[in-house]
Amino acid sequence: MDKLLLDKFTANDFDLYYALVSNEQVMARITERAIPYEEAMEEFQALLANNALHNRFGQFKLIERQSGIFVGLGKLEVTEEAAFSAELGYSLLPQYWGNGLGTEAARQLIEIARSEKQLKTLTAIIDPANVASRKILTNQGFISKRLFNYDGLPAEFLELNFTKAEFISNKPSALGFMR
Repeated sequence: MDKLLLDKFTANDFDLYYALVSNEQVMARITERAIPYEEAMEEFQALLANNALHNRFGQFKLIERQSGIFVGLGKLEVTEEAAFSAELGYSLLPQYWGNGLGTEAARQLIEIARSEKQLKTLTAIIDPANVASRKILTNQGFISKRLFNYDGLPAEFLELNFTKAEFISNKPSALGFMR
């Protein structure tokens, strides 16, 4: 059974979002700084607009199934409804690090992506120094494509290509789709 429930952020969830993005430990590997309230509010409005693009893609609250507690954010972000590629991302509150929840979030997000036949690739951008995140992604089949600077910070671009062979298997996925 899945450890996490994924539920899209709604207009009522700003406090949860802000608890995550204002946390210095969380943001140290993303923006190298906690996001101030006004900026977080602007980013949250953009998040909500992105969530409206597609019913299956967007940014999700990660909820621990047993406790019902918010533990972080997961995203499958597209730039248009008919996109062929999505960006995968996840971040957890520090008290939930090291419990396999990052792996669980990535796995569930990949399952959603695989169930949408329009997607051909998933991408991810991480801080190359974030060894745990890199391990989660490479264990899920992502391949490092290049190192670059993103907003003046070191970044690594990883990619997971969905091939026809990945959809043709006799093993059902966790969502009940054949893969």
